[in-house]
Amino acid sequence: MADTLARWRQLDRLFAGRYRRRQFENANSRVLDVACGTGRNFQYLPSSSEIVGIDISDEMLAHARNELERLGLDGTVHQMDAQALEFPDDSFDTVISSFSTCTFPDPIAALYEMERVCTPDGEILLLEHSRSDAAPLAWLQDWRAESHYETNGCRLNHDPLETVEQTDLTVQNASSAFFGLVTTIEATPR
Repeated sequence: MADTLARWRQLDRLFAGRYRRRQFENANSRVLDVACGTGRNFQYLPSSSEIVGIDISDEMLAHARNELERLGLDGTVHQMDAQALEFPDDSFDTVISSFSTCTFPDPIAALYEMERVCTPDGEILLLEHSRSDAAPLAWLQDWRAESHYETNGCRLNHDPLETVEQTDLTVQNASSAFFGLVTTIEATPR
């Protein structure tokens, strides 16, 4: 999927670019992008940030490295499991992740890891898709959920805010847009 996702850069910018910009443009200092994929979030981070991206897929990381180079940003990427981050506690000022909690086998474990590596006064910024609040779209998501997960490894109709609320994170702000399909969450470690 890495090559396909890389080719969809323009489409992603059209659909998700404004949400990525709003959610990540104020991320500061040392930033960890969990499940960075092809590096879609990198262009929306402040150029003064030190960027570290992790993903479980080497193929995705190859595109992420190219994206860092294309943008001329200071950053590194590493192959790593989001549920077992290989960083010491309190390593990052900001932890970000987009469209990923739906793909983690254990999203709660991944969120606990994000909290662990975030400084006590840092923040965790999530941009997720969610089950729509428009009944026809929600019905379609529910109808396709199982086959979509089998094909793409993504829980199409999950509720990211509900998932975050099952952790120790403190939700500072949450909002939804685009018929409830897009959810942004700002949280802090407890």
